[in-house]
Amino acid sequence: MNLFFCVLCGKSYRAKKDKDLIKFSENNTNIEVLYQKIDREGKIRANINDKKTFFINDIKQNKVSEIIGKINVVIFTPDDIEIIKDGPQRRRKFLDMMISSLKPNYIHLLNLYNKTLEQRNNYLRQIKYENKNPQMLDIWDEQLSEYSYNIYEYRKKYIEKISERIEVFHNLITKCGNEEIKIKYISNSKNKESFLENLKKSRKVDINRGFTATGVHRDDFMIYINDKPASIFGSQGQQRTATLTLKLCELDIVKEEINDTPILLLDDFMSELDENRRKSFLENIKGNQVIITCTDKIKLDTDFSEFYVENGICTPK
Repeated sequence: MNLFFCVLCGKSYRAKKDKDLIKFSENNTNIEVLYQKIDREGKIRANINDKKTFFINDIKQNKVSEIIGKINVVIFTPDDIEIIKDGPQRRRKFLDMMISSLKPNYIHLLNLYNKTLEQRNNYLRQIKYENKNPQMLDIWDEQLSEYSYNIYEYRKKYIEKISERIEVFHNLITKCGNEEIKIKYISNSKNKESFLENLKKSRKVDINRGFTATGVHRDDFMIYINDKPASIFGSQGQQRTATLTLKLCELDIVKEEINDTPILLLDDFMSELDENRRKSFLENIKGNQVIITCTDKIKLDTDFSEFYVENGICTPK
């Protein structure tokens, strides 16, 4: 499933290095996905060695972003509970991946922001150690403010979309109705002017530290259950339920945006859920094309095809 996700989304959701996707004793790997949609069919192929190269219908793509959105997928893994439990970086990653799969321009915007941020950080260190002119920071501050505001607007829009759905899906999973769930986007700026003002205010601190301490790369969102942060006060069960709720929201948002049904990938998720949550979740994904990987046989109240994988060989059961 990891390779399948990689060829459709441009990178692994598990491996930190591309070489970790290559079979031991081999120098490269090739993955090919044939797809058929209502209005078109095609082929996406990835070649992985020292770097990744992608092809659409055997035509080499110059940018990874060219393949994103050709086939929309939503993935759920046991590690996704870290969206709730972990720090802001994990939550930003979840949000950025969802938006990127729907809005290719967002990837370009993030790349511009990160490149400008790196340049500003480099110059901050030059000011500190080489006595460069601090006024030159105005160039990067202006660019970062522009990019920050545009990224903020994208994120705010999709947090609002999640907010519109989150309580409905949460109630479908818990079936208890005594928990109120909310999501809130946390940012220290709301417009281009405030982004720029915050950069200028933190300039002395940034020079001393050698990095930029304010901007959308520090933004976050929080999940609240009964007005308390789920990351701190939520039980393990509540955190898992909140994670499932987020994934159902993502699935519904993608479906609405593309006017089609994305593929749902469930990577060994059954092992992390109790029977009630598992049943509720499966009830709410009916009608979707779903690919499930698991180590134990599971019961599904629907028609499905079963395959057995051993030593890299996939055999129909």
